[in-house]
Amino acid sequence: MRILLIEDEPAIAADVAGALAATGYVTDIARDGEEGWFKASTEEYDALILDLGLPKLDGLSVVRRLREDGSPVPILVLTARGAWLQRVEGIDAGADDYLTKPFEMEELLARLAALLRRVGRHVTPLIEVGPLRIDTRRLRVMINGRAIELSPLEFRLLRYLAHNRDRVVSQGELVEHVYGSDEPESNAVEALVARLRRKIGAGTIETRRGHGYIMETPAP
Repeated sequence: MRILLIEDEPAIAADVAGALAATGYVTDIARDGEEGWFKASTEEYDALILDLGLPKLDGLSVVRRLREDGSPVPILVLTARGAWLQRVEGIDAGADDYLTKPFEMEELLARLAALLRRVGRHVTPLIEVGPLRIDTRRLRVMINGRAIELSPLEFRLLRYLAHNRDRVVSQGELVEHVYGSDEPESNAVEALVARLRRKIGAGTIETRRGHGYIMETPAP
């Protein structure tokens, strides 16, 4: 599941993105309305979470533009406490649900899961690729029922590739989603993939020379 979070408050964005990642979502962050609208218009997401009080382009305008363009993506809006009129306008503009700030992270995750279920997207903390089973909630990995010990970086890499299985993921994309704001050494991704392969099997992650890496769903 890929989520776009449009939030200009760095602390809130970091907290929400961390909670989403820990639950197994792949999250992109936009810091203002224009960037959020552009990403939502040009890339494919399973859902959007956006603050209504955004710089450059307010949240209501983002929602209206997306709906006018025919985008069906589910949208959960975040509003300031007491901003009743904004909530009504958000729903009228095409948002699917709203959550009032400040909020409990558990409620946000529950609202998002319910929203995805309503539109027919299955939300589960378990990812299975052949004999590999990844529990994104308990941060556990098993192969044929045997537990595998992974470092936090190895787990994030495996989880991201598994979420994007059957798609080639570039090194740049892996750096962004695995290392975040940290700047790894030039060969860090190759070394990380090599360590992970030794633990889960050399054939689980394939290299597409010049393009990146891929985990493919085994043929039945």
